[in-house]
Formats: sequence, structure tokens, C-alpha cells
Amino acid sequence: MTRFAPVYRALGMIIMLFGLTMLAPLVVSYVTNDGAQSAYDEAFLLTMLSGAFLWYRYRNCKRDLNIRDGFLMVVLVWSVLPAFAAVPLMIHLGISHTDAYFETVSGLTTTGSTVLSNIDRLPMSINLWRHQLVWVGGMGLIVLAIAILPLLGIGGRQMFKAETPGPMKDAKMTPRIAETAKGLWLVYLGVSVACILAFRWAGMSWFDAVCHGFSTMGLGGFSTHDASFGFFDSPAIEAVAIGFMLMAGMNFGTLFLAVNGRSLRPYLRDPEAGWFLGVTLLSVLVVAMYIWKDGVYHDFDTALRHSAFNLVSIATTTGYASVDFALWPIFAPLWMLFLSSFVTSAGSTGGGIKMMRALLLYKQVYRELLRAMHPSAVYNVRIGGQVAPQSILFAVLAFAFMYMVCIVSLTLVMAFTGLDIVSAFTAVVASINNTGPGLGVVGPATTYEVLEDFQTWICIFAMLLGRLEIFTLLVVLTPAFWRK
Repeated sequence: MTRFAPVYRALGMIIMLFGLTMLAPLVVSYVTNDGAQSAYDEAFLLTMLSGAFLWYRYRNCKRDLNIRDGFLMVVLVWSVLPAFAAVPLMIHLGISHTDAYFETVSGLTTTGSTVLSNIDRLPMSINLWRHQLVWVGGMGLIVLAIAILPLLGIGGRQMFKAETPGPMKDAKMTPRIAETAKGLWLVYLGVSVACILAFRWAGMSWFDAVCHGFSTMGLGGFSTHDASFGFFDSPAIEAVAIGFMLMAGMNFGTLFLAVNGRSLRPYLRDPEAGWFLGVTLLSVLVVAMYIWKDGVYHDFDTALRHSAFNLVSIATTTGYASVDFALWPIFAPLWMLFLSSFVTSAGSTGGGIKMMRALLLYKQVYRELLRAMHPSAVYNVRIGGQVAPQSILFAVLAFAFMYMVCIVSLTLVMAFTGLDIVSAFTAVVASINNTGPGLGVVGPATTYEVLEDFQTWICIFAMLLGRLEIFTLLVVLTPAFWRK
């Protein structure tokens, strides 16, 4: 369709830009001689040629992107790039396209689910590639592209609005959107370097530190070991991970303002930060007390250690595990999955409906209770001292409704395929929240390899729904979107 020609032109450039990210694992593969060199050679060549062809075919279509273009662009990026990212896995590991695509969608959407086993024996370049996908996907390839594509004559405002998480998408931290994107990436890069150095200081090897630094800041949950953080069995490493997962679970825009102003005041003004930390840390204490009293651990210190790491990991939608928490009394893992639905902040690399929407929903419900008692009174919903517009409230209510509809519908489809209800429900919740491990056959001690291909594609669809915050994807799937 020629009316979407500027989208295809921009997509071609983004595909070429994405192809350049393959150079890092390609170099590692040649240096370590891990046998995956030809896989990266072919993947790099295919990606660059495909992007170049698409760009060349539509090179003369240079108008700015409108809002429809923005939605289509975002959906294409998040669905097409994983296909190219899957090529090295298919060639070198010999896995099916479904499994390879699942793995790369899981990485780019920062979900952290995996279909791979014997991860400890994977070539270094393959492990680096998986974790690099999480890191790049963490802040969003669209934001990266917005910082660069304006230099090539493509505006990015609509793309940023479509991709940015959270209900208040028009908020800007700097006047120019490209400057905003660059600022976010600089902060993201700086904190990622600090995370890598902290992991190295705590006892990881350099390679493990780099990979887990990428995965932690992207809240992706991939690990270089089958046992995840249980491999290290180190309180110091777990403490570092907890700190950076909490940081990544808060709004990077707030961190940007704090760094820019060299002050913590932006966090004091952030309506989500206090709730995020309060709900998460209180839940850590409750779960620790619960599993200690239940006899899972004989001393409270051990219970607190494992509760803190695993609950923060799941609540922030990271997906690491230090123990098989599926063996805990059922309340604990279910509560952790429930937290993953709303705890992380808008503007973070986490998934779920975000704390901002949860607060707006809570305040809207409270307002309706007050209006039931005092019908003539006027009550405004306020967030951070500001009155939330009715349009925002309606959008949040619609989002919450569609979020529940998607979970119920996809769970029923999974159950229809023969999967037990616990595995079906938690696989869908973990996928749509971009969390990673569920319970049952997809618990923290297993992988998604046990799923049939159709069930795997349902999880892929759920991951994309969650990463694109439902409406961005559903809008493109409506017939009205394609009418002139």
C-alpha cells in the first residue's frame, strides 16, 4: 500500500540499524571460535540486505509519519525484528522457527521466558545475543530510532507516543522528542554500566556480569545458567540485582530528571515511586513471614533473603529465580504474579498495567463510592496534585477492561488446547505482563519448551500484546485502521 510507503522506508532503516547490533555477538563468536560464526554471517547479511531493499524501494517517500503510520510502525518493528533476530538461533542451534521466534520475541519484549535448555553450554555469542536483545528492547528500539532517524529526515513524535508505556503519553522531559530519546538512552546506558560493574564487584565473571547487567536493566530475566541466580548462590550478587531491579522498575523519566537536576526531589514528586517501593517492600516482608511460618525455611533470615530476591524479580517483571518458588505455598507465587500485573511504574522497562493506571483505577473506584453516598458532591481524581482529565480516566478504564478480557480469553484458548488451568492461566499472565516464569509446567524450574507450537504462538501474541500495551496492537488489527 503506497499510503504506508514512509513506514516501509523507515522500517528498512530500522532493520539495518538492528542488523548492526549483530556485530557484537559476531565479533565474540570469531574471537572465541565458538562455531556460530557462519550463523551470524548469514543473519547479518540477510538483515542488512532486507533493510536496504526496503529502504531503497521507498527511498523517495519522505513525508512525516502521521498517527496511523506511528501505530503500524511500532507493530511492525516489534513483530518483524524478532524474525531477523531468530536467524542465528535457527541456523546454529537447529531449533524450529516457532521456538526461535518465541525466544527472540521474549528477549525484545523483555519477558525472559525461554524454550532453551542446557543454557550453560550455549556458545558465548548466542548467550550474549539473547541478553543483548533484552537490553535493546528494554528502553525500546523505537526510542533509539527516534534519536537517530530525525537526522535522516523522518519525524518521530507519533512513534514515541505509540510506543511509550503509561497512560500519559504526551508528557515530555525536553522540548524536542529526539533530545528526550537521547537523554533516556544516556541514563539507561549509564545505569547499565554501573550495574555491570556492581555484578563484577559482587563476584560474577565479566561475561556473566555483562549478560546479567543487560538482563537486569531490561527487566528481562534471561540468564547464562539453567539455574538462573541459584547458580551463584550469593547474597551479595542477589542484593545487587535487587537494587538495580528496583531502580529499573521505576520511571526512567524520573531518573533522567534526578540526574539532570542532581537531586532526589523528582522521586519525591513522582506519584508512583512511593507506592511502588511501599507495596513491593511490604510484600517482601509478608511473604517472608508467610513461608517462614509455613516451615519452608527454618530461619527468618533465609526466608527474607529468598522472598526479597524472588518477589522483587517477579513483581518487577524481571523473571529471575534463585529457588523454585513454585514449591512454596500457593499463596506466595500467586501473590508475586499478581504484583507483576501492576507494580512497575509507567516509563520503566517493566510490564503489566503499571502503577499509574492502578492508582487511577483505585481513585476512580473510591470516587464512585463517595458519589454513591453523596450524589450531588463533585470529586476530582488527582494524581501528583494534578486533576486527571476525564479522557485519561476513560482510557484507563478501557485498558483495564481489555487487559482482563485478553487474559481470560487467552487462558480459555490455552485450556481448550488441553493445558491444565494453572499452567494456562499463569503462562498467559506471565506473558502478557512480560514477566517470564509462570507456574505448573511453565514454572521457574522448567521452560516453555513443553508447550505445543499453537500454545507457543498464543504466548507470543500475549507477549506482543503486553509489550505494546494492548491497544497499539489491537488498533492495527481492526478493519477501520486499514480503511482510507
